[in-house]
Amino acid sequence: MGALEIWNAMEVARGARVSDILSSSLTIDPSLSLPEMTPRIIELCKDLFKKWSKLEDSRFSVETVSGGITNLLLKVSVEEEKGNLEPVTVRLYGPNTEYVINRERELQAIKYLSAAGFGAKLLGVFGNGMLQSFINARTLISSDMRKPKLAAEIAKQLHKFHEVEIPGSKESQLWNDISKFFDKASVLEFDDDEKQRMYKTISFKEVHDEIFELKELTGLLNAPVVFAHNDLLSGNLMFNDEEEKLYFIDFEYGSYNYRGFDIGNHFNEYAGFDCDYSLYPNKDEQYHFFRHYLQPEKPHEVSDKDLETLYVESNTYMLASHLYWALWGLIQAKMSPIDFDYLGYFFLRYNEYKRQKEKHFLLAQSYLSGFGAG
Repeated sequence: MGALEIWNAMEVARGARVSDILSSSLTIDPSLSLPEMTPRIIELCKDLFKKWSKLEDSRFSVETVSGGITNLLLKVSVEEEKGNLEPVTVRLYGPNTEYVINRERELQAIKYLSAAGFGAKLLGVFGNGMLQSFINARTLISSDMRKPKLAAEIAKQLHKFHEVEIPGSKESQLWNDISKFFDKASVLEFDDDEKQRMYKTISFKEVHDEIFELKELTGLLNAPVVFAHNDLLSGNLMFNDEEEKLYFIDFEYGSYNYRGFDIGNHFNEYAGFDCDYSLYPNKDEQYHFFRHYLQPEKPHEVSDKDLETLYVESNTYMLASHLYWALWGLIQAKMSPIDFDYLGYFFLRYNEYKRQKEKHFLLAQSYLSGFGAG
């Protein structure tokens, strides 16, 4: 990649009108080992926060929190002059992630979501990442999400999240994003012969037809559009057990979207990293979630009609979630330096889409044909 193409978070911050946020022009290579990266992280903290600029390097400690697929999270603990420990989180964007993530959209959203009490507070931006307040909580694992108490809490939080208004266009970006992914994913070439051979087995005409057909069907549902998280997997949910407080984090994929997509996508994540889709929630589990999502204060007063509507929406958009992440996987297979079988991930998600298609198309069609009849 040329120097001009390197993602610059400061430019993005200006574009997203977050000028009141501290910024540094430094960039940090995410492929460095932690000992190699540490002095650069300390330099960055001193550059951003003037109150720390004169502190000895020994007052800073840096540890890895988690390595997501599209970013690396580090915790920096700073022993300040008065002896108190101040923790912050440094998020390093993965290389080439701008191909699948609109950073301007993300920074714009963080500002408003943070004001509404979601996620960590944005403290500063730098060449290829951001600094945020540290959240004292554990990251959930996929099996946590189906525990009735936690599922209800996630649903309540999602209700609140979907009420946040982000300035700009309120149109759903789902089909625009899928279309952009399709355009990039359908013209790739791999240097690796085996990858290229696998890639060539994909019929993009078939994929295109599937997208068109699903878009037509979902269009008939007239589903509400909300500002959606779009990536509610266990790794983006944190829980403080003592305070019983749940946090949504990482709004990289956030956009205006259909509420059913956010929920159907979340249900797909019950499958965990092993993509065991037999773990997809059953109707009773889904209805438990829907009740707390639709009426957090009075879950048992939700009407059967409202439950059925959301059930159809979520399970139809669940199909769109498979197509979205399948195409995402193809772009990552080409662009990401992370050692992960992204090409295999495309086939996993696309084949699951095909497995689920008939059942859920029939569900939506039968709902639509009975709509207005009762």
